[in-house]
Amino acid sequence: MAELKPGWQRVKFGDVVRLNKETCKDPAAEGIERVIGLEHLEPGDLRIRSWGNVADGTKFTNRVRPGQVLFGKRRAYQRKVAVADFDAICSGDIYVFETADQTQLLQELLPFICQTDAFFEYAVGTSAGSLSPRTNWKSLAEYEFALPPLEEQRHLTAAFEAARASAQASQDAQECAEAMRRSLLFAWFRPCRGGQDHFPVHWKTSRLGEMGDTQIGIRKHPGSTAGPNMRPYLRVANVLDGYIDLDDVLEINIPAADLERCALREGDILVNKGNSMDLVGRAAIYQKIGAEECYFQDHLIRYRPHSGVLSGYAHAYLQHLLYTLQFTRIAVASTSIATIPADAFERLPFPVPPLAEQSAMVEQLAAINRAIPALEERALSARSMTKGDSVCLCSG
Repeated sequence: MAELKPGWQRVKFGDVVRLNKETCKDPAAEGIERVIGLEHLEPGDLRIRSWGNVADGTKFTNRVRPGQVLFGKRRAYQRKVAVADFDAICSGDIYVFETADQTQLLQELLPFICQTDAFFEYAVGTSAGSLSPRTNWKSLAEYEFALPPLEEQRHLTAAFEAARASAQASQDAQECAEAMRRSLLFAWFRPCRGGQDHFPVHWKTSRLGEMGDTQIGIRKHPGSTAGPNMRPYLRVANVLDGYIDLDDVLEINIPAADLERCALREGDILVNKGNSMDLVGRAAIYQKIGAEECYFQDHLIRYRPHSGVLSGYAHAYLQHLLYTLQFTRIAVASTSIATIPADAFERLPFPVPPLAEQSAMVEQLAAINRAIPALEERALSARSMTKGDSVCLCSG
């Protein structure tokens, strides 16, 4: 066990924290309007950003007051902790914590203690149940951690709050950058002249199929798992909105007849041909994976722009079609999947400006796209600093 810093003491969670059991059977009569369910708590986010309404009916009775800490006891591995900033009623799957004595533990420090990896690991380790494991207060009360003196608690809380504010600012900036990206697409491709399908007169108006080649991918079958032509094979799960996820790339045996026809090249655009109705049409530009040629499944369309069309520009327009539900409009729905017919995809209108304008548009988007992951990384870094682990508020 690690040696404690001077002035620090090892305490049990239940000795310094109280489980609030206050109930309210008629929240409307007490002027309470909001209901908090487990689904309203977001992992890693101490702020409650959504809720239900008492007026819509609720069976929950647990009373929540501003400043109290909410902890998701069901499926604790989801790491749901939040601080209430309004009066509410909450689910029975949420514990409501408050400090037992402000002279021992500041209420403002409590949420950061509950966010430590050590606390979550303990909660998960003491959970019972297979399908929907729950931790219990009796076990959590026995959790031990190192607690600093009050003055140091105040300094730590101020530091954690500063990091939390920095994370929030970075997240807000990231959301603004994403909104700016979409706004650019809407501004460029929104038809002019009273809503008719007219674009600037010097743009060429064509069809997707006239300005690029389309190809449906290869269907996987039982015999695909072995053979002389094993190659990387991208699926719908790999093609997200704007990027290709390479965490789980399969390999299959490619039929000899498809080795050339269905091989991917740098700059090809992969489009979700089949997916759920809200995701069908997601597209990303392919970048070469390793030394071997890569292939793609039959639920994807490969779009290869002709000369005179930049891949980045074509991809931007496809994203516009996704966001304005144009793919949803032409998709054919079945019981579990929506499918874009290849011929309907090829018939979609495609406005094509001169190459110089395409290049300028692509560079504008690229600058925003570079900023978004950088802001996300900054938010994650700042959020990691709000964990008590960084200053040994743990059981070690």
